[in-house]
Amino acid sequence: MRVAVLGTGLIGTSVALALRERGVGVWLADEDPEAARLATNLGAGEPLPDSAHADVAVIAVPPAAVAATLAAAQARTLARCYTDVASVKQLPVAQARARGCDMTSYVPGHPLAGREKHGPAAARADLFLGRTWALCPAPETSEQAIAAVTALVRECGAVPMRTDAAAHDRWVALVSHAPHLVAAAMAARLEAAPPEALDLAGQGLRDVTRIAAGDTGLWTQILAANAEPVAEVLAAVAADLAEAARMLTDGDPKSVATLLDHGQAGVARIPGKHGGEPREFTAVQVVVPDAPGELARLFDAAGAAGVNIEDVRIEHSPGLPVGVAELSVRPAEAGTLLDALEAGGWPVRR
Repeated sequence: MRVAVLGTGLIGTSVALALRERGVGVWLADEDPEAARLATNLGAGEPLPDSAHADVAVIAVPPAAVAATLAAAQARTLARCYTDVASVKQLPVAQARARGCDMTSYVPGHPLAGREKHGPAAARADLFLGRTWALCPAPETSEQAIAAVTALVRECGAVPMRTDAAAHDRWVALVSHAPHLVAAAMAARLEAAPPEALDLAGQGLRDVTRIAAGDTGLWTQILAANAEPVAEVLAAVAADLAEAARMLTDGDPKSVATLLDHGQAGVARIPGKHGGEPREFTAVQVVVPDAPGELARLFDAAGAAGVNIEDVRIEHSPGLPVGVAELSVRPAEAGTLLDALEAGGWPVRR
């Protein structure tokens, strides 16, 4: 397989790096020559030659630019089939049709993976491992094109999920786009907060606000392209928060318990690792010195005990040269891990 990646930002470069790890030949192009040069220097691929003809072209540009990029690529017969990675699907599909693009060779796509950082320097070859990658073919999209793009998705380590553009946009409004604005609204409260308040910030605040650091220009495009579904979710969230504020003001904080209970029920429905059913894990807390190599030593100890770490979180202790690593493991393995860590001199909480 030979792949052309048009756009060397976070997602495009991550796609290229993932494919290169599997031995796939990759050509790179970007309107910003410095971004393309950096992606090339990272080992993501080679510069796109004028005479290139790829099996698949991955269009990794902002949503509003997808159709124009697709039209230009098809005009030069760049590839046998094409896909994109934009976070919305109805807009690029409609614009591609309006431009007269060949829809039989175009498979709209969206990897449900990302980071709050952007640009090729933030790219990671493992960004898509175990992550859902939505594919939204049009009615006229050929099965050959779908098969080729599905193979590319699997080469990146992702799990392809087939849906339609309208359903995709409706559901990503709920699970991605509205949460970004909610995080931004909470983070905005911190802008004028006194330093003394921020000194008390813990992991909970970091979890809630992390994605608010995303690129403003890109997110403005995404939200504008999916405005109506996002607005519906935000209105529902705002209504819940307004009701909670009213209850607290009226001196009836116990009534907020209903919202908290619904929140717990919602969290429990979020799919587990690799998109599977949610699973219960036990958290093992370990004090870790803030020094080079300590996390590697901790993971080695877990591996030596034959315990798989399903997830990890780290809380830093303000003003102290230590942190607390919270290792999520299967309940049946928690005792084994605790015994092994204690035997190795690690301070743990039982």
